[in-house]
Amino acid sequence: MDKALEDYRMKAAEVTRGTSAEPVYNLVLRICRERGLRGKVLDYGSGIGTLPGILHTAFPEAEMWAADILPRPAELKPEIGWIQGDLNNSLPSPDASFDVIVSSEVIEHLENPRAMYRDLFRLLKPGGLLIVTTPNQESIRSLSALLLAGHFAYFSDNCYPAHITALVRKDFERIAKEAGFGPVAFEFSDIGGIPKAPNVKWQAVLPFLKGRWFSDNIAAICTKPQA
Repeated sequence: MDKALEDYRMKAAEVTRGTSAEPVYNLVLRICRERGLRGKVLDYGSGIGTLPGILHTAFPEAEMWAADILPRPAELKPEIGWIQGDLNNSLPSPDASFDVIVSSEVIEHLENPRAMYRDLFRLLKPGGLLIVTTPNQESIRSLSALLLAGHFAYFSDNCYPAHITALVRKDFERIAKEAGFGPVAFEFSDIGGIPKAPNVKWQAVLPFLKGRWFSDNIAAICTKPQA
């Protein structure tokens, strides 16, 4: 790889260090409890290791692994495995290695979401579960930003070069199908900021506001068909 490109990607990863907000972690935990976290699990795009630590605590029976372009965090629990690699490229792991792959707030950082899904399909065992979260581009807040400022929320100049790829539900359905996955289900964080005042949440005003219009984050869930 070109050294300048490698340095650029590493710098972009260091901007956020792979951390997410609490509503995102709660969304992932909710899905994992509903769908079942089992067997060998990979957190794809772990940053400083916050999410694999949370999942390991919540599901101690699972074999937890994590992967990121960044080196293994010193504070990561020793029983959690670590794979270092640029996620814009194929991960250096054998085919059909994992029963579940979680990729939380990662795809928006990568250059080629289709290449990512093809590699995740390769890494999953037949029948394996894939959970991908990303900023929800179809919320009132994000669509307002697109209309008024010409970009989705979380894709302003302040978020660049960390956030480079914005996807809507139709994109996930097409990409997953092209990679070989089954139908995609969607769930939402049910926490979202108000346009122009994102620190004020819709739910603080009207708690029943949930779903696509009022959530800052979305999860796309699918499975690799059985052989």
